[in-house]
Amino acid sequence: MTKIIINADDFGLTESCSKAIAKAFSENLISSTTACANGDYIEKAYNIAHESDFINKVGIHINLTEGKPLTDGIKNDAFFCTSGEFHGRINRLKKPTKKQLAEIKEEITAQIERLKSIGFDLTHADSHHHIHTDVFFENTIKDVLFSYGINKIRLHRNFGDIKFYKKIIKCLYNNKLRKQGFITTDKMGSTEDLEKYPEVVRTGICEIMVHPDFDKNGRLIDRVGWDEEGYPFGKELSEIKKYIKGLNPVSYKEL
Repeated sequence: MTKIIINADDFGLTESCSKAIAKAFSENLISSTTACANGDYIEKAYNIAHESDFINKVGIHINLTEGKPLTDGIKNDAFFCTSGEFHGRINRLKKPTKKQLAEIKEEITAQIERLKSIGFDLTHADSHHHIHTDVFFENTIKDVLFSYGINKIRLHRNFGDIKFYKKIIKCLYNNKLRKQGFITTDKMGSTEDLEKYPEVVRTGICEIMVHPDFDKNGRLIDRVGWDEEGYPFGKELSEIKKYIKGLNPVSYKEL
């Protein structure tokens, strides 16, 4: 059977999404997840993962774009933060200074250390808002991950509706990951990509990225945003079943 990884981002970020991820595991809708070390619910999320028996399917969700940093250097750098919190407006076209790269290294190291101190044995890596694909950050992130033996990582999204010039950039990045020694899937996309191009996941190994959460009616959804009242919204996550029928969901640990 063709393998597929369905990875849930943001584990530990909030109570709602953490409990939604646990429910998605229990309903066999996902096969891996990645945890935010600076999330408000991260310690309780560990207990959930342990009690629900998916503790060996958790990686790190590197976060340089939301919430409070774990280290002071990056916290006080306007390139990353405002008033001590990530502002999420990193200029990806501007080359960071050596000092800023050192701050990134220190922060990601602290995030890994926090997750490991809580009890997580990290199987793979991806990032919040895909920050690990930043051309100026990639080597620093690689060095930190490899120093902890984390050698499995998410690709740059490479199927779906992508402009030609972006396809070239993504292909170059993904090829570089493999040359550096990372283990990856063959393709990576969202549930929207899966719905539009269901045949793509039938060859090779594909990762589908999801964001489980509960909407205001308590439905388990793949969150795509928040409504005017602040509630998550999106399609019911269970809809993914019809697109992965006959495929073999595996975790990143099994990749």
